[in-house]
Amino acid sequence: MRYKLLGKSGLRVSELALGTMTFGEAWGWGAPPDECRKMIERFVEAGGNFIDTSVNYTDGEAETILGDLLQSSRDYFVIATKYTLTKPTSTDPNSGGNSRKNMMQSVERSLKRLRTDHIDLYYLHVWDYMTPVEEVLRGLDDLVRMGKVNYVAISDSPAYIAAEANAIAELRGWARFVGVQIPYSLADRGVEREILPMARHWDMTVMPWGLIEGGLLSGKYKAKGSTPTRYSDVTISLRMQTIIDEVDRIAQETGRSMPQVAINWVRQQQHKARMIPILGARTDAQLQDNLAVLDWELSAEQLERLEKVSQIELGFPHDWHGNPYVFGATFDKIDNHRV
Repeated sequence: MRYKLLGKSGLRVSELALGTMTFGEAWGWGAPPDECRKMIERFVEAGGNFIDTSVNYTDGEAETILGDLLQSSRDYFVIATKYTLTKPTSTDPNSGGNSRKNMMQSVERSLKRLRTDHIDLYYLHVWDYMTPVEEVLRGLDDLVRMGKVNYVAISDSPAYIAAEANAIAELRGWARFVGVQIPYSLADRGVEREILPMARHWDMTVMPWGLIEGGLLSGKYKAKGSTPTRYSDVTISLRMQTIIDEVDRIAQETGRSMPQVAINWVRQQQHKARMIPILGARTDAQLQDNLAVLDWELSAEQLERLEKVSQIELGFPHDWHGNPYVFGATFDKIDNHRV
């Protein structure tokens, strides 16, 4: 395992992160504590130190399990958690969202469950389209100044919000977002239109989740079985089936698993933005297979085949790049290091 700087910071994190939305059994398809312990040990053995969770994962079980498992070596780990989400059944209008009230309540809840006095990376989980950007930034900066949070980031939110937030934070001397977490896979490449270019522009590390698209790219939905799955009713489109078939062919060629092919495709998109993929295994055996991506890479020819079956139209304004009315006849003679 190699290590990377997290965005515009000096924090060193492993090139793969361990996701914990599968930690705990409250949602019906997660892992019990003993299996979680095995996954943590497997991840550490591979050199991993970056662990991702959230205040709402498995209704709080994920953070509680992590707090118990990491207690003896807390300082070694870079722990990321998030605030925003609540239970769908909550009748308290302030139990979720991006407000300062929910932020402060959530961070205390996370600190208690994680059995720590600080959070290394604290995310706004989902943009609520209600709370002013300034309220969010000032609250997060206060947490940094209080020592309860070291760095801040944003997840599952529009590119224009993240860009505005970083511009305001830099102008006012507040903590700015060092990273962005988004869904990204061969089957879901929409973030290439705005979010990945934004992250590269602002020197933000991208933490992609959903690398195997909820299991669709693992091939497990080909045949119905008794193994718990995140999605109970799946309809596979023609485009999705074409992608799955190509992933399967490359897996057979390389002697690797389908999840490894899908994960390595994301790992090898570093030219689009600096990425630290989040592994979301449910068992130690799945995590062991996922970590084997560190031993190999897809060839240029295999990447080209996957690009062909999964590509999307970026649309305007991307398709205007190289417009002769902007560059005249010199476009091909310009060495642009910002591309």
